[in-house]
Amino acid sequence: MSRSLTFAMYFLAIFLQAGAYGLTFMLPRLFAEFGASEKVVGAMLFVTAIATIVTVYFSGHISDKFGRVRALGIACIAIAVSLFLYGYVSSVGLGLLVASISLGFGWGLTYSLGPIVLTRLVSSEERVRFFTLLSIFVMAGFGLSPVFASVLEGFGYPVQTVFYLTSILCVISAILFFILIKPIKVHALNPAPERSSRITLSALRQVLKSRAILPVIMVCMGASVFAGMNNFQTVFADDRGLNYATFFFVYTLTVVFFRLVLVKFKGGNNPYLTIAMLQYVMAASVVLFIVSGDSIPLYISVAILFGLGYGASYPILVAMAANDAEEHLGPQTLQIFALTYFIGIFGFPLLVGFGIVEFGYTPVLVFLAILAFMEASMALRRALSKV
Repeated sequence: MSRSLTFAMYFLAIFLQAGAYGLTFMLPRLFAEFGASEKVVGAMLFVTAIATIVTVYFSGHISDKFGRVRALGIACIAIAVSLFLYGYVSSVGLGLLVASISLGFGWGLTYSLGPIVLTRLVSSEERVRFFTLLSIFVMAGFGLSPVFASVLEGFGYPVQTVFYLTSILCVISAILFFILIKPIKVHALNPAPERSSRITLSALRQVLKSRAILPVIMVCMGASVFAGMNNFQTVFADDRGLNYATFFFVYTLTVVFFRLVLVKFKGGNNPYLTIAMLQYVMAASVVLFIVSGDSIPLYISVAILFGLGYGASYPILVAMAANDAEEHLGPQTLQIFALTYFIGIFGFPLLVGFGIVEFGYTPVLVFLAILAFMEASMALRRALSKV
């Protein structure tokens, strides 16, 4: 298999399984069908967060045993099982619990190991470019799956249908990863055996004392803002009489467009300054959302600004985590980066769900705006101090 075809199949496999995360945005609507509130959504995602954190911590052990690409295939099978269970169950109970744990296990492996596999295939100078391409396919997958769900609902299909169909796509993704095991080994820039990826307490301490600690913290904050805006977007939109598919469609197009435009951009002379400016845009988009009401033009503007701010800054932040890492701790740093990302993505919705039920969604959005401004300011401080 040629190098180009290897990359094409790899990114296709990433795209097919990425829709699974996008369907977590549909959980409020799915759970509402059997009378569960936003609190239950947050609780199940918190279970997913715990499973993800445990999986990310042990992902190095798993990949050392099975190989990184084979582990990605196993992860996709776990995600397929999760989506099938989400679509099948009709009450809060063991089925939802198993589905949430399976999702956490699958996403923990795919998200932490995906960038590490790329580091074996590309040089350090190409990392921003290929991490950006990776993020484009991830974003296209999970950004379009809620739109797909909306289209199916428009044709009269129940929301469970999109969970079943995406489960099938994840099985196809698993097959692609299994096919890619040998080609990726052949095209690795470093033909030596994979260096151990497991996280030890010593490695954890070294990462937390390195320059990479800043992007590790920042990605958790950004993921929390992202989760707060996206996981409950169906709730926000329904309350204002808007169509949630509009937000996800515009947001996805914006992210994909700007990541394609910036695919060869390496962050400029001061990447953290670039990150800071983009994340201030993200923070401004949340503020605009607070005051936008039921205006469709403003709703579209929020999606565009949020897509530009969060979507364009994220791949640069991933690259900074890799570049700031100690050379012998590259895989561990990226896994810890993924771990804190998932704390925000799957853990923060527990607080958001509780806040929406107890206080309404406006105070929650205000908190998200503050968190976004704090993250942007941390990047600006690194940019100005260059430490």
